[in-house]
Amino acid sequence: MVKYGLTHSIPIAAILISPTQQSLFIPYRQGQLHLRYIPAQTSHKRLTPILMLHGAMSNGRVFYSDSGRGLGCFMAQQGFDVYVLDTAGRGKSTPLIDKQYELGQGEVIREQLPLVQSFILKRHPMTSKVHWSAHSWGGVLMASSLARFVDLQTSVASLLTFGSKRTIKIKSLRKWIMVDLFWNRFAPFCVSRQGFFDANRYRFGMDNESHQSLHQSIDWVRGEWIDHDDQFNYALAAKSANWPSTWFIAGENDTVLGNPSDVQDMMAECGLQQAKYTLLAKKNGYLNDYGHADMLTHKQANDDHFMQIKKWYLELSD
Repeated sequence: MVKYGLTHSIPIAAILISPTQQSLFIPYRQGQLHLRYIPAQTSHKRLTPILMLHGAMSNGRVFYSDSGRGLGCFMAQQGFDVYVLDTAGRGKSTPLIDKQYELGQGEVIREQLPLVQSFILKRHPMTSKVHWSAHSWGGVLMASSLARFVDLQTSVASLLTFGSKRTIKIKSLRKWIMVDLFWNRFAPFCVSRQGFFDANRYRFGMDNESHQSLHQSIDWVRGEWIDHDDQFNYALAAKSANWPSTWFIAGENDTVLGNPSDVQDMMAECGLQQAKYTLLAKKNGYLNDYGHADMLTHKQANDDHFMQIKKWYLELSD
């Protein structure tokens, strides 16, 4: 895939968090990537493992908790081995983002996702594929990596996204405040003074953003789907990609960051008109009108759409 492919000679550090969770650390550049490994907790037949990816200003915690809540823990309880990635600089991956940090979203697409995919496949020699799942901007990064690398298209079993959009075309007061004012103006102003966006300091989101990833994501939301580093045209590649089984999930109350119309725009841009699409709304029979974060964190999710996700994954495994 890329020159950062994993070899068996690279030592992998592991820390046992609990009987049901483990932190794995993969050497990457001058630091290491953190993967929270949640092993299958049932004796079902061997199922395809799942890799989960967070979005912007976030980390892997959106998918799990130490107490066993979240989609990652739920899927492990259903018999799947689950891996949740903290992209470089976030969560427990090191070094953490600061004013000297130079990596952006391109390294996630071109290096980190292929590296982790290779790592998981080596840990599971009885399978040739991995399910991919992402929240918010993580879905854009996973789709970009899939569109770019043909070998990933053959080794990724499915792509499941929650509130993922590449562009934000809706217009509203909330959108102006959250995107135009905060993300496009306030955050870059902070970066110009600090060298990175210190989301922890301002109590926004779950994690910090580098100056590169911030500006690159702003450009993509407003403009073309083209790599900032080498000008690779993802939009063009997506049209001819051999996509795996794909499911886009949106929330009725996700009015800005994953507005259903913007989610559907991303599906069309990828050429995925036949992909599965679900709107989590009471009018469609769900327990709640879900928002951007609580579609993954709501206490009723286990008994609601998580059950449908379990069924979908099991059907793909048959």
